[in-house]
Amino acid sequence: MSITSTRTLRVGVVGIGQRSYIANHVAAAGLDADGVDARIVAAADVTASGRERAADAWPDATVVDGHRALIGTDGAPNTVDAAIVTTPDWTHAEIAIDLLRAGIAVYLEKPLAITVEDADAVLNTAAETGTPLYVGHNFRHSAVVRLMRDVIARGEIGAVKAVWVRHFVGNGGDYYFKDWHADRSRVNSLLLQKASHDLDVVHALAGAYTSRVVGMGSLSVYGDVTDRRDRSDELMTDWFSFDNWPPAEQTGLNPVVDVEDVSMVMMTLENGVQASYEQCHFTPDYWRNYTVIGTHGRLENIGDTGGGVVKVWNHRRNWDVAGDVEYPIDGVEDGHDDADLLTMTEFLRSVAFGEPTTLSPVAARAAVAAGALATRSLRNGSVPIDVPPLPEATLRHFATTPDRDDVPERTTR
Repeated sequence: MSITSTRTLRVGVVGIGQRSYIANHVAAAGLDADGVDARIVAAADVTASGRERAADAWPDATVVDGHRALIGTDGAPNTVDAAIVTTPDWTHAEIAIDLLRAGIAVYLEKPLAITVEDADAVLNTAAETGTPLYVGHNFRHSAVVRLMRDVIARGEIGAVKAVWVRHFVGNGGDYYFKDWHADRSRVNSLLLQKASHDLDVVHALAGAYTSRVVGMGSLSVYGDVTDRRDRSDELMTDWFSFDNWPPAEQTGLNPVVDVEDVSMVMMTLENGVQASYEQCHFTPDYWRNYTVIGTHGRLENIGDTGGGVVKVWNHRRNWDVAGDVEYPIDGVEDGHDDADLLTMTEFLRSVAFGEPTTLSPVAARAAVAAGALATRSLRNGSVPIDVPPLPEATLRHFATTPDRDDVPERTTR
């Protein structure tokens, strides 16, 4: 992959919906200080409303009706050097594969795909073509995760043996049950769209990927809400309000609602660490709580953005809300703009200068595998399911990229 001789890195955006705003970080990534002009030159969306949003957001960009219009044909060069793909989840694999085969570097919004099979197809294509692939697991760059990883790396809680995650998705009714996210044919499960962040972080904190998974869950509240309508021409910001409460009185849900609104996952990781993840979409509060237990103590976050705290207990005692050590969480106090900027900067620098990234696509696949197979388990009597290995050639390809501190030493069993 090489950029044009004028040192301009031409970037396209595919899918102009709620998450496409991350492309605004291209200009803020600071590559110009190193002599590279990274700019949005094209935007693609299959809907008229999406193309209108693209024209408003990037008036100097060429707006086209699909990702294939970015790919050169009949000997013509590609329109872009790199593409930021923020389309709905079920389209990720097809679009990424087309772009990778055309030699266009891909920033693919998480999740990598909605099935293990599609995730493997994307990684195999990246390995076969050698085209750069980056998956936007921005939560890796959040201040709370970086802080927890630092505490573990310093040995403050000893060797990690267990990780527990409770995810209170207080905005779940607005975020996930009023559009395509509520339809399992489009999203498979919210253990992918929503939980892939946390499953990836579990792997990062524990230093290994999931090898066996069990899932449980149900559609406990939103399936009983009968007020439904098509919102395909709207974005989440058009209907979101904290006044949309209580959950059973939500209105305007997606016509199809068949994904679980409460779910639980139990995991055995390749290094023997035991982990669990719980997700609920009808809580009043919205945050995630990690507990990491090691051989010499444990850590826990209270709050997951700026203003929160990570507490460490490493002396024996009875119940005590105060930790032996408490570390303030820096970063933004709401949302994840800081993590988005770091993620986009990392992608662009990897394309422009070949710099290493802190997330391997193999790790993104591991998050998909844990979520997709947990979903298969919970819908089939909570049977345990083992995670299949990637092909050796694909593992070798990604193992030859620069060292990353998040990739476990052992990726096959």
